[in-house]
This record gives sequence, structure tokens and C-alpha cells, in this order.
Amino acid sequence: MAAELHPCSGKLIGLSNSNRTAQRNQPVQEFNHGLVLSREPLKDRDVFTVRIDKKVNSWSGSIEIGVTSLDPAGLDFPSSATGLKGGSWIVSGCSVLRDGRSVLEEYGRDLDQLSEGDRVGIQRSTHGELHLWVNGQDCGAAASGLPTGLWAVVDLYGKCTQVTVVSCEPPSLAERDTERETVEEREQEDEEEEVVVCGVREGEFGGLTSAVNLAAATNGTLEEVPELPPTHNRPDKFPNNLEPETVLTEHQLFDVLNNAIVSLYRSEDNGGGDLGGGGIARDSGTGSRGDRGSSSGGGSVNGNSSDSGGGTGNTGSVNSPAGGGGARLGAVTGGMLTNDALLFHEKCGTLIKLSNNNKTAERRRPLDEFNNGVVMTNRPLRHNEMFEIRIDKLVDKWSGSIEIGVTTHNPNNLDYPATMTNLRSGTIMMSGCGILTNGKGTRREYCEFSLDELQEGDHIGLMHKASGALHFYINGIDQGVAAAQTPAVVYAVVDLYGMAVKVTIVHNHNHSDRLRRNNAIMRALSPDVGRPRPAHSLTPDPDTPDRLLFHSNCGQKAAIISEGRTALRPHATDDFNHGVVLSGRPLHSNEVFQVRIDKMVDKWAGSIEIGVTTHNPAYLQLPSTMTNLRSGTWMMTGNGVMHNGTTILDEYGHNLDRLKAGDTVGVVRKEDGSLHFFVNGVAQGPAAWNVPPSVYAVVDLYGQAAQATIMDDVDLPPLPEDSSEGPTVMSPGSPCSVAGGNSANDLRFHQLHGTNAVITNGGRTALRQNCRSEFNDAIVISNRCLRDGELFEIVIQKMVDRWSGSIEAGKIMAGVTAIRPEELEFPNTMTDIDYDTWMLSGTAIMQDGNTMRNNYGCDLDTLTTGSRIGMMRSATGDLHYYINGVDQGVACTGLPPEVYAVIDLYGQCVQVSITSSSGPQDNSLCTSNITEKSFPIHSPVAGVAHRLHSKHGKNVVLLGEGCQAARVGGYSHGIVFSAKELKTDELFEVKIDKVDDQWSGSLHMGLTTLAPPELPSCPMSGMSPSLTQLRSKVTWLVAGSEVRRNGLLQRQNYGASLDRLTVGNRVGVKRCSDDTMHVLIDGEDMGPAATAVAKNVYAVLDLYGRVTAVSIVSSSVLEDAGSVKAPSLSSDSCSEGEEDRTPVEGGEPALVPNTVMAFLENHGKNIQLSHENLTAARVSSYNQGLLVTAQPLPRQQLFQFQIDRLNASWTSSLSLGVIGHSPDRLNFPSTACCLKRSVWLLQRDSVFHNSLKICENYGPNLDTCPEGTVLGLLVDGNSCLHLYVNGMDQGVAAQDIPTPCYPLIDLYGQCEQVTIVTNNVATVGGESVKARCQGDMEKADMVDGIKESVCWMPHAEVNPNKTCEYQALCSRFKDLLTLPDGYFNEDAKYNLCYCESCHKLRGDESYYKRGEPPRDYALPFGWCRFALRIKPHCDVSNSFKQWHIAYHGTSVGALRRTLDHAQLLSGTSSIFSVSPVKTEGPNGYSEPEENSSNSLPDRDRERDREVPRVQLSPTMRYSGLEIFAPKVQFRDPRSHCCHQAQVGFQVCVRPGSYKVGPQTLGAIEPLDPCFSNTEIEWITKDQGGTLLYGLLIRVE
Repeated sequence: MAAELHPCSGKLIGLSNSNRTAQRNQPVQEFNHGLVLSREPLKDRDVFTVRIDKKVNSWSGSIEIGVTSLDPAGLDFPSSATGLKGGSWIVSGCSVLRDGRSVLEEYGRDLDQLSEGDRVGIQRSTHGELHLWVNGQDCGAAASGLPTGLWAVVDLYGKCTQVTVVSCEPPSLAERDTERETVEEREQEDEEEEVVVCGVREGEFGGLTSAVNLAAATNGTLEEVPELPPTHNRPDKFPNNLEPETVLTEHQLFDVLNNAIVSLYRSEDNGGGDLGGGGIARDSGTGSRGDRGSSSGGGSVNGNSSDSGGGTGNTGSVNSPAGGGGARLGAVTGGMLTNDALLFHEKCGTLIKLSNNNKTAERRRPLDEFNNGVVMTNRPLRHNEMFEIRIDKLVDKWSGSIEIGVTTHNPNNLDYPATMTNLRSGTIMMSGCGILTNGKGTRREYCEFSLDELQEGDHIGLMHKASGALHFYINGIDQGVAAAQTPAVVYAVVDLYGMAVKVTIVHNHNHSDRLRRNNAIMRALSPDVGRPRPAHSLTPDPDTPDRLLFHSNCGQKAAIISEGRTALRPHATDDFNHGVVLSGRPLHSNEVFQVRIDKMVDKWAGSIEIGVTTHNPAYLQLPSTMTNLRSGTWMMTGNGVMHNGTTILDEYGHNLDRLKAGDTVGVVRKEDGSLHFFVNGVAQGPAAWNVPPSVYAVVDLYGQAAQATIMDDVDLPPLPEDSSEGPTVMSPGSPCSVAGGNSANDLRFHQLHGTNAVITNGGRTALRQNCRSEFNDAIVISNRCLRDGELFEIVIQKMVDRWSGSIEAGKIMAGVTAIRPEELEFPNTMTDIDYDTWMLSGTAIMQDGNTMRNNYGCDLDTLTTGSRIGMMRSATGDLHYYINGVDQGVACTGLPPEVYAVIDLYGQCVQVSITSSSGPQDNSLCTSNITEKSFPIHSPVAGVAHRLHSKHGKNVVLLGEGCQAARVGGYSHGIVFSAKELKTDELFEVKIDKVDDQWSGSLHMGLTTLAPPELPSCPMSGMSPSLTQLRSKVTWLVAGSEVRRNGLLQRQNYGASLDRLTVGNRVGVKRCSDDTMHVLIDGEDMGPAATAVAKNVYAVLDLYGRVTAVSIVSSSVLEDAGSVKAPSLSSDSCSEGEEDRTPVEGGEPALVPNTVMAFLENHGKNIQLSHENLTAARVSSYNQGLLVTAQPLPRQQLFQFQIDRLNASWTSSLSLGVIGHSPDRLNFPSTACCLKRSVWLLQRDSVFHNSLKICENYGPNLDTCPEGTVLGLLVDGNSCLHLYVNGMDQGVAAQDIPTPCYPLIDLYGQCEQVTIVTNNVATVGGESVKARCQGDMEKADMVDGIKESVCWMPHAEVNPNKTCEYQALCSRFKDLLTLPDGYFNEDAKYNLCYCESCHKLRGDESYYKRGEPPRDYALPFGWCRFALRIKPHCDVSNSFKQWHIAYHGTSVGALRRTLDHAQLLSGTSSIFSVSPVKTEGPNGYSEPEENSSNSLPDRDRERDREVPRVQLSPTMRYSGLEIFAPKVQFRDPRSHCCHQAQVGFQVCVRPGSYKVGPQTLGAIEPLDPCFSNTEIEWITKDQGGTLLYGLLIRVE
């Protein structure tokens, strides 16, 4: 057919170039109406190909292509291709749509990412399959069952504005490889005898063997490679003369095959002879079979350009057939290996050794040197030319790994740097997962893969597009555009850095084709190689050919045993991943694949994962975990379902992480394309739909799962049927009733619903699939009509921010309808239902799509995850809405008696679940396993006698009259006590309401003799941050599975670990009559945890780590239910008649409307207001600067202001607080200290009430707050006053604050100007609070070990450098040391002071975690850190993110030598330097003699001389002792006062490079409360195992 476009087209299309070019007019103003079709229907196998000529950046989306059965001559062209109906298949982005509806996600290349010059084509195969071609590459089948007579469709949509038809013909021979291989696989499955391998039939295999022989010859193994006689078309095994000692390694064999394949295709392209081009001659009788091909006419085998004119072979020649016109065999390979091929340039890094004809580069001395390994290509890259390398060898000695990129520098003229990141011009490198341009980071997270995590055998490639874009490829997968515009002439460059030692250039860069072709050759050489093992049936007979077994190709850390029935991770305690195994053949429809967990380990988190994939295990390079695979994969992980690495179901079925040895899991794909999972024989319901046929089962032995065995048919559960039994899920287009659908008390969602809706969890949960690409078509309806007075309540489980700020930014719509589900035609949105329907949208009440009233009592668009929405029709026909259990009043009246509840999952709202509430009188959730364990929405049950005491940790808020506790900040300071002593055998039990997975650790629980009433009125300032550190009185506790007494370990492996608890689990504690402590989990007694427990004890628990909210569920004395109030934020101290009608769910403070705050016009006489009374400045003197706000401070609203200006001429600074009476007519005194009535004031680090001090050592010293500090005040629901510093809650400062109260500020002394910044700040606890304090970020980031803490790189406004005298004193001492400035970081903001004022101002905790695995370390309180300059390759935020933090005390005399070597040396270990000298040096300080060891016993000195070592510790309380860090005297040049100083280093330590041991000082008392004396000293002998990060100085 002609490669032309049809003259009929979209209304904005203009055709030119004989109807071969199409252009969309007004491309900047319009994005659609750009539809064009082919002039004639496509012929089978013809690829209709267009080139993208022009693109604009004004729009999103781009070209769309496909086929349609609609004749363009009579077509009414829609605005876009996705609007075509009546038999149309369109590829849009990476999705395939049929008649406008998605049938396949994540297909092929993303068309939106194509650039100008890229080519895209569409093809209907002879088998009726739709194929997409991108730049000559077949993306595989996109759809099947296509009719004949289809026109090609191209939509110039969005960014794409012009295309040109370049061809419409069958694919070239080279492009048909994939298609032929597909034919081969079909023929093999049909058990036909003829096999096509890479275009060579079996009868022609001799030529292929010659190619293999020649490829082997290029590697110098000519005589060792056997030749097959022509009579052996399909030999059963390799020839006998291939002895074991000549067997090639995997990589060598790969090179042989690779060269042979490339030779074949090069010969095909050159034409002539057999084999599709005659490039390889067959034995024609003129030469014996033992002859070897010469290299005449095409250059020598080694590819030397000097030999390219001709050459002779060593052992004769092989003639091509007469008239073949083909080149000789040597010419083929010679052409491949000439300078035209990409090789490494002979000039390279100083440690590089080239081999394999400059295709392989290796770094010498890899265990001694980590850099100087740069290599470049021998010529510039051509446009669209792939440069790909294979990692051959890695070492574990170093951090960091291979880096790859391009440079404009000619290798002949380049002075090679140690690393390419040192080059400051013309260079773009991929390092880790980021992009560096001229040595500076331009993209921190370019792709999901990190080069540092690649393994041996992985492939890395890059391509310089004709458009100038640079793309990187990892294992054949395009990672997208790394740089949009690169110079025209660039060389590829590889830096063998760190772990990377050896790489080889791969010429055949198509990863998937390479694997298929190599496997095809191996099948030709031996039928048993590269093929799946003979399939076996589900019967126990192993000889039956259809039995399911594991494929032999498995993860790096996995092994297959028991004839393929069992998979295991042999070293499960050493590694937690790389345990992926697949079935040996695809699953049949309705065939259940089930495995039994045989063995588990307790070391890791997570467990077995199971699913299916379209990838053939013979060709798949297995990832570390299957959830990393981004195509063709569906996995059940935990209790969720993931598709191509993205979660599609959050709450699905049983949690796999809770399974034990002996449990079974299974998966089945049904005939309708739905995917079901089984747990212990119980069907969990449909998890996905439209799963293609021929999928392989996958098991990922991850985390705890160490071994699994395939179960035979006799053990398999029954297949799920579309019936009303069991917890099944209704799939789109497959209606089935719900269990209990006709039950009198069981409301569910109906099986009929909108197109994008999915019903799961037995009809309790509804979700919108494809939530980031679809925002509507997700209406769901109840399975029966509501009864009078019956509450239908749902909880919002999941939301996305995809649709914020757009017209689709609504969240959810809810209402009722009189239309039966069977009669309802589900429209796009609920507002389109135009009869018998009443609904609430936002704040508008609507009937039949028309607004009846606005400003109803609630706004659905303000709801967040965890919010509950209820609807009830009263007996009088009124419709009521309930938000979080609170009646919002009558919405409308006159409803008919039989109405169904309707929910529209619109916009941001993605997933909801029915709470099973039965009416407004009791709005607590039912005890359904699904709902109760999923969401923190529990109200305390009536009759609860236990309460929590009002004295608690500073991050705790008590709710519901002491029945609930929530941690509102950080991961610690969450200790709470029972209100009363526990009686004998009295159980104190709580339920976990909420968890936060950003933290590690979990709830701690136990008993204590510490009486909470004895705590001071401000206990938060002195209470321990965690229960393990509570040692003022005897405390017994369980943490994880350990039992501790006063923090000391008593026993391990006690019961189930508390670290595994999640939402809905219950945990309790009691003291039994035999004086033992028992812990109960979900009602099960774990047995005695501790003995000899005192009689008068309180229950104590710590909301630590993941657990952030609990509620009491135990009771010792049943109270009258009527006397128990609903949960509220109000407390006993609230004024009479005050009532908070909004209950608090999940332990979070209730959302209240924010009051706009401004300063009152009545103020101190030296105050001047500006900026609409938001800014206040003191214009003279140092006092008379009092000011208050004009509005009272609402409960739970944070009032914040920023310090704008300080004047160092004065001493002291501001104070702040609240005043409990109206300030309108107040006569302001000179200072706030003079106010004596109803005033609470925070001054310095003390709290005053009516000018009397009531608390000391509270928070940071306000006199040290620098400019830019943000201070805040908040009164919580318990009438407690909180101070916030830079967003960090300092805990309760005062209690019983009256209502109303007004914020008060005294601009005194240094503080001259402040500005209110709280007008747009949401209520504390709301999701829109944007301020994240530095301390919280440090805790989150340090625990998970992924990002560096802000404490390492503090924001300038948070760093109190400007006013800290202690830091200034330490800095002056550093100057006296005369250390070169080049050792220190130039940016002073990275220097941190850990004096008491500074660390409190930042909100630092005492201890943090760091590294992999995480290990505790203490902040060096009392010291000052000066950041050291880190070498460019030592990126702390990336390369050393998994290292631990430790400290090293040393002497002043050893500083310079240590810094010169950039690492700790055994000779500088401070354990040898302890004798101080009292004489002063020339710079004003005295120091001890270096290397003196007088204070150590002789045997210690002898031991240290024998074994060089470096002493470290995770705390400066040990490393900072004088024996390690001797004191020196110096005179301050500014004050001329004498001081004593110590020095040390903060270092990063590689895990595994040190040994943990006991302290060697003979100390009896604990040196640090967090570290045992038996684990406080680390010893390392690895010189490369430490990185100097900061110089520590302490001055007395």
C-alpha cells in the first residue's frame, strides 16, 4: 500500500508533501483535533511508520497511534484517537485502549517520552496481533484478535505537532528477528520438528557453527572449539572432544555467542550467499571441514586497521558459493572489529589494563586503589548509537561503584583525572542514581536504579539521540532523558570507581533480543539447554509431562532442590533478598499454583511474596525483589497487591508477613483474566483483572521466608467460583453476589458499579483503579436499601494528590438514590444522575443533579484519610449526614422509604470501606477483622474503668477523658502511665489505633514503681525519652521480644515480638498473685516475663517508634454506660458548660477553623505596628515592648511568629506567653514580669505564673534564639500550654490555661522586631501543617538510613551560630591550632554547636540511629563540631548512607597528622596519648606529648604495639574521657581568660569493619545510659573503614 495519509482528517490538520506530512495548526493554542488515518487499510505484516518532526512543550501527552476498522471517508472525526469507537485499538503513552477503554497498562515504550526524529509504527501481524514499533524495535503484542481491514491511526496530540510517513512495508530482515523467534516458540510449543534460529534453518546450521568457531577464534580459542559435522543437524549433546578443561566461562561463552550473532547479522546486511545474505560460506567441497576461514578482504581478525586491506588466514580458506557474491567469513568479523566498532581508547587511566581487543577494561590493584580507572571510547558516539557495557567483576572493599557518561574531551588530548567527577567541563556522568554535570549534581534522583547496587553481569548503556538528548539504559531498560541538550560530538566514558573492577563492551546492545538469541543458539546446540525442563503434571508421578516445578534460573541467593519442587535461600540469615523463583512453565487457566512455607528466619522484616509475571524465566534477568520489576508482573506482598511495582490494592486479604512455617499461599489466573490469591486454602478474592494468558507463577523468598515447596493437586484448595460464598471480590464485567447480601444486618457494596470501581474484601471495600490516570467512573452503591434510622457509614482509606489544583480536585460525593442498582446506568459522576437521587458534594446539597442549598454543615472536600462519612434516612424521611460520628443536621426532607446509599469515588478519593456501624447512637466501628485492623478509628467502649494519668511524656496528648493517647511529634517522649495502681491479677490492656511506618521500633509495655502523682507539675522536662531509659524507680518492661529491668536485659525471645504489632492488635500487662508480670497479646498470655515484681505498681507504656496512638480496652469495674462521655478534646479543667462537639479519631487533634491573628492596637509605648498589624517593632530603649494579639487563641491552633531583628547592644531577649483576660484596656507595664494577674510567661528557660517561677530548665534558653527563629504557642485540648521552636514541640509548659487567652510577647533587650507567620498554618495534627522541624527530620531520616539528617546540614535560619558564645569560644581555640583551612568545609552553616542552648533550640534528641543495619549513637552534647571537607567521591548523603556514626577522642598533637592522612591511623589512636603538659605553647595553649603511653599498663602497651588498632565509641561520654582526649590549657585571645580544651573526631564507620567490645577502663557505673559498658568500645583495624566527618572541640 502507498505510504500516504487519507485526505480526510481532524479539523486542525493540514496535509503536505503529497499527503505524507501532517501538521496540527495552532499548536500552541490547541492540543487536539489532530487525527489522521492511512490512505488505505493495512496489509498484514506491513508496519505503518511515521517520524515525529516537531514537538512543543506547551502541553502534556504526545503522539498516539493505533488502528481502526472505521473507514475514514465517512468518519466523523473525534477530538482525539481515544474517542474512536467501533473497533479501534490505540496506544497512548504506555497504555493500550480498545474503543476508549484501557485494556493493558505499562505496555512497551512510553510514547510521551519520544523526541523529535524518533520513529513509531503500527502493525497487524498475520496472527491478528497488534504490534507497536519504536525506532525499528518491536515492542511485542499489544492486543490480539484484531479483524482484517484496519486503517492506521495517528493522533497529533498534545506535544506532537507534525509527523511524516516514512514507510509502510513489512519489517526488514534484521527487524524480523523477534518475529521469527516468536514463530519458533509457537512451533516448538506445537511440537513441530522444524526450528528457525535467528534466521537459520536447521539444515543450514553448519554455517552457524562456523560463525561460532570464528567468534571463538577472535578470542584465541580456535583449536578448542569443536565443529559439528553437517550430518548432525540436531545433536543431542556437545561433541565428545569438548573436554572439561576447555569449557568456557559464562562470560567467555557469552562473548563467543555475541560475536557469532553479530557476525551473522552483519553478513545478512551485506548481502549474498545463504543465511539471508551469504556472509558466511558453507563447505562446498573445496575445503575440508577442518579448515578455518581466512580474513582476506576484510581486515584481520583482531580488527587492526593496518590490516584492513587484506590478510591471510593461518590454516587455509573457506570459499563462498559461486555466484553468492558474499564476503568471506573473515571479512565479516573483520568488519565488525575494525576501528568502526566502539572500543576502548588505548589512552586511559593510570590503573587501567585493556584486553580482549580493547573491549575489556580492568582496574589494577582493586583492593588497594579505588580510583584512576577512567576509560573512554576510541571514537565519538554516533546519533542513536547504543554504547553498552557489562559489569564483569566487583569487589566489596569500597563504597561507590561504576560511573558512566559522555564527555566532549578528546581522549588523545585529555589529562585523565582520578575520577571523571573531578572534570569541570564538557562532561555528563550518571553516578549512583543521579546525574552530575561538570562534577556538580543536576538531578539527584534520575532513575529508580542506582549504579552502586548493580551486580556482576548487569548491563549499563547510554545513547546520544539525534535530538541531542542523552539516555541511559540499565539491563536494556530506558531510564529516560538524563540531559535534554548535549553537544553534537561526545565520547562515551566509563569510570571504574570503587567496587567496579572490570567491564566489557557489549556490541549487541538489545538486551531482550540478546538473551533470546543466545538461548536459541544454545537450544540448537543441545535441545536440553535453554529450554524449560520437561513439564510435569499436578499428579505425584514425576514422569507426567505437565507437572509444575520451579525453573532452574533463579535469584542470586536462591537455589532449587528436590527435583525442582523446593526453592530456598541457603544463607537466609545473611541476605534478605535475591530470592526470586519462577515456575518452569506458564500456568494454565484455572490452574492453582500453591507453595508451602517450609522454613523461616526471625532476622528480617517482611516475608514471602507470590504472584505471576509475563516474563519467561529463561530470558529474565531476575531482580533483587519482584516488586522492582516494572512490567508484566502482579504480586501479593504483605496484605496489598502490586502491579509493575505500584500498589493497586492496599487492604487485600490476609497479611503474608504474619504467616508461619507450614502455612500455604497460592495463586490462580482464571479464564476471565482475573487473578486470585489463596492463604491457607482460603480464597482472598480477585486481586486484578485483564491478566494476560501464559503467565508464570512467581515466588519471592523475601525477608523471613527461607524455603518453600510446591504443593501437589491433592493439597490444593477449590477454585473460586462466581458465587455468593466466601470473601470474594466482584470484578468489572463479572457480576457476582456478595456474601450476606440479603442478610438483615450486613450492608455491603453492590456487585454493580462504575467502570473504574473495584469491590473487594467481601463487598466491604471499594476503590478506584488507575487512580492517577482516571478521576471518575467510580460510583458504588449499597447492596440493599437502607432501613429507617440505619446508618450507612464509610471510612476514607486512601487519597492521592494527583488531582489537586484542577477541575477534578473534588474528593468524594455521598448520597442516596431510589433507583435500584440493576436499573441504574452508572454515569461518569454522581451529579449526572438526573432523577430520584439526593447527594452531598462539597458543601452543596443536590437533588437530581441540581443544587438545592449551599453551605451545609460540613464540607466533604476538606476530609482526609481516616475521616468517616455516614448517611441515615430517618423515619420521617429526613436525610442526615454524619462526619466522624457527629450528626451534621437535616440535609433534605421528603425522601421515599426505600433508598440505596451511593458513593462516588471522585478526584482525590481512591478507596473507602464500610464501617458496619448500625446507627447514630453508637458510632464506634464494629469488630470486623477487616475494618478494625485497618484504620485507627476506635472510640473507647462504654464502661472502661482504666484511664491514663495526666502526667506523661512531652510528645503525648491524652484524648477521650484519658482513654486514648496519641504521640503528636517525633518518635520518642511517649511514656504514659495508668491513672491508678494495678490490683493483683488486674489486666491493663490497650488497642493499637495508629502506626507510622516511617519509624522503626514499636510499643514498649510493663510495670513500674514510679508513682505518676509524685512527678513534678512539669514532668516533661525531666522524663526519659523512652521507657528503656526510665530508671529513677524500678521498672519492668517488654521491648520487642526482650524483657528488661531498669533498662538492663533480663531475657530474650520472650513471646511474640511487640515490634510486629499493627493496627487493631491488643496488648496488655498484669501483675499476678505470684508476683510475676505477664504480657498478653490479643488476649493470649505470653507467660511470666519477670518475677519478684513489687506490689504497688502502675502500668506503663511507651508510644515509641511505629506506634503513635492507642486506646484503652480493659476494665476492672464496669461503670454505668450512661456516665461515660463521648471522646472529646476537653478536659476537667475546661470551664463549665464548655463542650467540644467534634470527637477525635485515631488520637489526632480535632480540626477547627483557623482564626486570623494580628497584633492589638493597644501595646507598649515603644512599639510600632506595620504590615496590617502583623509586624511589631520596638523603636527605642530596651523595654516598653509589650504586645498582645487582638484575637484570643483557639484551642489546638498554633500561633507562630518569627524573630526578624536582634540588637546585640543589649543583653537578654524576648519573653512570651499568654494572658487570661481581655487586653483591650490593659495598661502595659515596662516588662512582662510586672504583670501579676492571669499571666503565664516563658522567659529564658523558665516558666512563670503571675511573676512566680513554676518550672525550670524548660526548653531552650530564649535569650539565645537567633534571627529567623520561629517561636509558637499552642493550648491543647487539655488546657495545657505548649512552646514550639522552629516547629518542634517543647512539651507542656503550664496547665489549666483558661479560655479565652491571648498570646503575649515582650520585645525586650536584644529582640527588636517580630512578625506573625501563623495566619495560614493549619491546626496542629492536620495534614497541611508544612513546617517540619529539624529534629523530626533527623529522627525520620536516621532511623530508616536513607537520607542524611538536617542536623548534618542545618538550615541557616535554624543554626544558632550567630549568637552562641560557646561556639565562638571553640572557634577561637580552633584558630589557635593553626590547622589549614583546606581541611574544613567552607560553609560555616555545617558547623554545629551542641551546647545546652543550641541543641535544645534545634530540638535534638539525645540518641539517633544510623546505618544498615541501624545502630544507635549519641549526639555529642557539650561539644562543638566543625565540619571537615569531604572528598568529592565521598558523598555522605549517598555513598556512606549505610555507615555508622562513632567518635574518637585524640590529643591536640595528633590532629594534624590525622587530617593529613584523611583517616584515623593506629598511631594516632588517643589511647596512646594521655599525659598532659602544663607548659604553654607559642600559640597560647599547652598540649601533652604525642605518643606517650604512661597511663596504660605494660601489657596494654605491649598489646597495642603488637596489634595496631583504632579505638572508637558511639558516645562521646566514653571517647571524650580525659584518658582518650587529654585536656590542654589555652588563653582566650579575646577575654584573656584561661580555659581547658579537648578534641576528638566524629567519624563514619563502615559496618562490619569494627569489633564491639567492653570498656577497658575498669569503670563500674554505666558510662552512658543508652549503651552497656560491655558494648561501648569499638575497635577497628581497617584503615579504609572510617571517614573523618567533623572535628569536635570541648572547652571548659
